[in-house]
Amino acid sequence: MSARKARKYRIDNVSGRLHLGAISMPFPQSKAGRVAVGAGLVAGGCLGFLPVLGFWMVPLGLVVLSHDFATARRIRRRSGVKLARLGLRYRQWRQKGRADNAR
Repeated sequence: MSARKARKYRIDNVSGRLHLGAISMPFPQSKAGRVAVGAGLVAGGCLGFLPVLGFWMVPLGLVVLSHDFATARRIRRRSGVKLARLGLRYRQWRQKGRADNAR
């Protein structure tokens, strides 16, 4: 498996685990459990300015909720596409800056 694929976030239905890059954790089998965990992560992420909680919890909660809800799945996919485009533009900008400095 390539390093690019190893960073993907996915839910393995066969093993019942949530894979976050190199980290793997058990995933609730019941829909109610998944919704409770996902909603708790999103709610905790909204309080990310407090100690212990963090804004990292929002995307993780959306990954968990996207397993059951199409709306959360669409938000997660759109955010991923926007971040990928932003990263591409940044890399192009950096390369252009390096080419200008080389002259």
